[in-house]
Amino acid sequence: MQNRVQSRPLASASSRGQGRSGEKQGQRLLIAGGLILGTVGVFAEEANQPALVTVWFRCVFGALALLVWGLATGRVAELRIRGRSWWIVLAAGGFMVLNWALFFAAIPLTSIGVATIVFHIQPVWLIFYSAVVLHEAVPRRQQVATAVALGGLVLTTGLWSGSVNDIKSGHDYVVGLLLCLGGSLSYAAVTILAKREKVVTSFAMAWWQCAVGILVLAWTPITYGWPTQVSSWAWLAGLGVLHTGLAYAILFAGMTCMTLGRVAVLQYVYPLTAVLLDWVVYGRTLDAVQLTGVGLMGIALVAIKSR
Repeated sequence: MQNRVQSRPLASASSRGQGRSGEKQGQRLLIAGGLILGTVGVFAEEANQPALVTVWFRCVFGALALLVWGLATGRVAELRIRGRSWWIVLAAGGFMVLNWALFFAAIPLTSIGVATIVFHIQPVWLIFYSAVVLHEAVPRRQQVATAVALGGLVLTTGLWSGSVNDIKSGHDYVVGLLLCLGGSLSYAAVTILAKREKVVTSFAMAWWQCAVGILVLAWTPITYGWPTQVSSWAWLAGLGVLHTGLAYAILFAGMTCMTLGRVAVLQYVYPLTAVLLDWVVYGRTLDAVQLTGVGLMGIALVAIKSR
């Protein structure tokens, strides 16, 4: 009895130590994944290809990278889809391809920073879907956070801060913002479909999204032409291998070690990295009004995701 009593505190301390170690490891992985994803816009701009061609190559290289990862981890069997899961997988793949296409098309019309931040309004659409379609009760905190996030979005767009004329023509800029909003809605649809599917794993869902993109957009390099520079091929390969394959593996591993609240906070490494790189690489900065909007969106969306 004495040995058992003494062993409990030791086991508890060990368990707490392992928990803290796991949290730290998960935190490092999520930060690394966010830093990688934050470079997506730079890779897309430097590839200098039409948006649909960029998406197709991301899908091709992404599918190959994910397949290699699946083989290395013994998860290839998960790619077999059965029964009614097919329509969800195909629909989610279609919306994800649309999301990528709208994002890449929006970048040259706005900027990497603005496009990335506006895309992150996606959780707000999920709140609206829950309230309007599913008739779920929305807590007061969620309502306030949603209102704040939308207010932050308005400020982030730059439409009322005088920065639009310094970036692009007003018309193109507004079109770019609309593309961003459309992309965020598409990504919200992917999230909703993924939540409905309880059988297909996240790895299989990601691979099939790439597979759908390969099939649907197979005509694009023939129509728009193949990249003619080696550098373009390298940037496009990076979009698939780094931002679809490696980032997926890192983020998936990190999220399994973290609480939902910490995951929500650390996911903002991605947009903050994008804003910083937009400034460092291309000299495009957000003004004080836009930065205020970014801050409001970040606080509000963390509150929404941490529920």
